[in-house]
Amino acid sequence: MSAPFDLLGLGAAAIDHLLYVPDYPAADTKITVVRSAQQCGGLAATALVAAARLGARCAYAGVLGRDDASAFVAQALTAEGIDLSHVIRLPNGGPVHSTIIVGAAPPTRNIFTLFPEITGAHPEHPSEALIVSTRVLHIDHLGVDGMLRAARIARAAGVAIVSDLEKASAPNFDGLLALVDHVVMSEGFAIELTASIDADAAARALWTPARRAVVVTCGDRGCVFTTDGITVHRQAAPRVTVVDTTGCGDVFHGIYGAMLARGESVDTCVRVATIGAALKATKPGAQSGAPTWAEISAAL
Repeated sequence: MSAPFDLLGLGAAAIDHLLYVPDYPAADTKITVVRSAQQCGGLAATALVAAARLGARCAYAGVLGRDDASAFVAQALTAEGIDLSHVIRLPNGGPVHSTIIVGAAPPTRNIFTLFPEITGAHPEHPSEALIVSTRVLHIDHLGVDGMLRAARIARAAGVAIVSDLEKASAPNFDGLLALVDHVVMSEGFAIELTASIDADAAARALWTPARRAVVVTCGDRGCVFTTDGITVHRQAAPRVTVVDTTGCGDVFHGIYGAMLARGESVDTCVRVATIGAALKATKPGAQSGAPTWAEISAAL
């Protein structure tokens, strides 16, 4: 019997308010906005969209509210074929609100976030049956108690866990990180977290025998990864014309998870995810810029 879902996400969903400007302004100045847009975003939600566009069966089981913002997110995810039947609706829950200012020359991106009272993983949901029947669990740092519960269930059942962790300040962060067998982390946070001198050293420092892979993403330089804690491999990123880097990391996570659910090797997961993230950078927005399998295949 096949798993009902390839990728299950519990964490951040967001509404991204995007403002495109010629360049990011200095303090106490005015600048003309070239154009604006509103899209669904967020670590988990964008990863699920990226995976769904590769044909993966995806479900979101985090917390939303009963407001217009939650309805906007739900509509966007449903349009991508993502199952929302396990979402928890709470009066004080909802998506993150992000105002993102994208500068054209040089390419910059600055994000300002406003969090609702409750967002991300619920501490008691989804059901254990759903978690153990999923091929890959995607976690982030929003709703750590719920993430811990889900990760413990997944780890005990042998379900692969891919993490998108950005902040170590949450209680039980170390316990959550210890449960992850596919750590995918940005270079800046990995170096900060491990007090390492570079991405290679950070990848080795994050390795434990309980993991299958540690991947440290390095922007336009691609990424480095290790599957044994000793040898660090490099995956270069293709050269592209950058329009907007919003969501590149989230797209990387989603594509990595989708390929992992297919049973691909870590090398293949990393290669395809790196190309997909680069393609996303050529388009504006997070979810709207996530590439299709046809686009990735052409690049491959």
